[in-house]
Amino acid sequence: MKQFRYSRDFDEKYAYEGKDLGALCKPQGTNFKLWAPFAERVELCLYGHGEREAKASCILDMEKGERGVWNQYLEGDYHGCYYDYQIWTDGEFCRTADPCAVGCGSNGYRSMITDLERTNPEGFEQDQAPARPSENIIYELHIKDFSHDVESGIPQAYRGKYKAFTVRDGKLNGSGQYPTCLAYLKELGITHVHLLPFFDYGWLDEEGDDEQFNWGYDPVNYNVPEGSYATDVRDGTVRIRECKEMIQALHQAGIRVIMDVVYNHTQDADSWLERTAPGYFCRRFQDGTLSNGSACGSDLAIGRRMVDNYIVNSVMYWAREYHLDGFRFDLMGLMTVELMNRIRRELDQEFGRGEKLMYGEPWRAADSPMEEETRAALKENIRYLDEEIAVFCDNTRDAIKGHVFYVEEPGFVNGGQDLEEKVLRAVTGWCGETFKDGSFHPRSCSQIVNYISAHDNFTLWDKLVLSLHGPEGDFARPYEDVLAANKLAALICFTCQGNLFLQAGEEFGRTKLGDANSYRSHPEINMLRWRQTVKYKQLVAYYKGLIKLRRGLPGLCDKSPEAAQRILEKKVLRPGILAYHLDNRPGHQWRAPEEDHGVPEELFVIYNASDRETEIELPEGTWTVLADGQRTDYDNRACKESGGDTFMTRTGWIFVPACSGMVLGRLDDMCVR
Repeated sequence: MKQFRYSRDFDEKYAYEGKDLGALCKPQGTNFKLWAPFAERVELCLYGHGEREAKASCILDMEKGERGVWNQYLEGDYHGCYYDYQIWTDGEFCRTADPCAVGCGSNGYRSMITDLERTNPEGFEQDQAPARPSENIIYELHIKDFSHDVESGIPQAYRGKYKAFTVRDGKLNGSGQYPTCLAYLKELGITHVHLLPFFDYGWLDEEGDDEQFNWGYDPVNYNVPEGSYATDVRDGTVRIRECKEMIQALHQAGIRVIMDVVYNHTQDADSWLERTAPGYFCRRFQDGTLSNGSACGSDLAIGRRMVDNYIVNSVMYWAREYHLDGFRFDLMGLMTVELMNRIRRELDQEFGRGEKLMYGEPWRAADSPMEEETRAALKENIRYLDEEIAVFCDNTRDAIKGHVFYVEEPGFVNGGQDLEEKVLRAVTGWCGETFKDGSFHPRSCSQIVNYISAHDNFTLWDKLVLSLHGPEGDFARPYEDVLAANKLAALICFTCQGNLFLQAGEEFGRTKLGDANSYRSHPEINMLRWRQTVKYKQLVAYYKGLIKLRRGLPGLCDKSPEAAQRILEKKVLRPGILAYHLDNRPGHQWRAPEEDHGVPEELFVIYNASDRETEIELPEGTWTVLADGQRTDYDNRACKESGGDTFMTRTGWIFVPACSGMVLGRLDDMCVR
């Protein structure tokens, strides 16, 4: 086939703006539409089952319509049947699944005709997200990691599956007092679960054994749930229904659900999209070679009308059909500002302003040629993004714990030098000041996702062990210095303005035994070890207290462009020792948590990363300790019952131990609400 050369004129002639591509199935009939603008002939092939070796039971010619759309209508009920297409272009033949399919068979080779209403679990039509929280605390989780552990308390048939989320009362080892899985998440207090990609992805065999593992960043069928998480991979309706059951169960537990999406590349360049329109969907350089900005050699040509339409329609489909509450965009730097803002507008128009979260990685693996008159959605272009589109803040991450790739390079909490100013900038989400050192400039801290670990690179625990104890460090040992650094890192992250994000298990010393890139490592390396919640129960309690505390502090929850102005003073006291003073009075958008018992009018926050205890002078007034290096769960109710003895109240000066932090609140009467 001759090489396709893209031009804007092509889009003007062939771009299809309809939202009905795919197979729209109803009991009375199914309407098939496929965009294949170069095709000379297209055949619809029907199958009795979805495996790759299936033989077609019926082959029908499709009719070519306007703008390169091919059509076929079949009367009768075809729900549960499988199909694909045979396409002839320039005398060459190829077979392809439907890139707009909403169902598929094992390993995604055959698309499935699906009446989506028949895939809804009981009560799903009434399913609603929990009330929108005043603060977003996002917990990043892989579906298989969640319940693969034999001690998870999840029935064997459900381990590593969507169905594990439907077990409401998981207990460690199936008995005892320690909650696991959904019960644990609910008790922890997070507001959102961010699930690593769960659309149909490649590399692993869905019918293979349980020893396979993949993070999921290998897209095959964008609008179909992954089959390896289903209890039956051959019946394409099961993965859909069980995926919906997972989301429904999380909603019922009071937790919103975010989907990790990978629209920057396909598993390989020979995708269903490219087979339907060869040369159109892949991004290429002028000499025709494939762009490799994703490090996968199959970048999507975002900025072209039909590529953008496909992505927008896919996002909206997941939001509508699966009741998802947000989207995290992989390698967002390969996408365009224009597309990201368009997705934001369409989500807002249908669901309400900011109702669905949007955030992503504002970087890419390598340079990639962008379409004319577009901007890459990179960190340096954040000012062009809508304020309700956030980015991961690697500046904050690296300032706190050290360089993400160089394990020996420490951050503020583990011995790094000259990082004080960067940590203080992180406090306001890098807003409110003009910097001359190349720092990026968000319009508001609503555009910032603060985090210290994610699925990529070392876990926080492993980074701290390696940077503090070297390559011979024991990842299973509860080092006191590692625990202290972990707590200080968490306290800093939770007292910075912006959105909050943590990797699942960070709060119980999650280790991958030093594996810095576990995307295909054994599930035993990746899984959550639920016994760790007992071994490190004090660390769990520390995070749990931070979550509760954060949600009750309006000065930190403030996402307005004026949030940085709440800082009354911030200063470097000595090397490794910082403090800031914050106006914490509620704003008009802040809603008090159900268990709120008093809002301090001001906060004073101290970070001591030095190796010695230090005495700090407090601002004028009486101050109450809300959190320190040991506890984050000081409770105003206890203050009321004990006449103030439980709370440590201070005036003048306070001692802050080495490698620890402190949050203090000032209110005339902390016990009155």
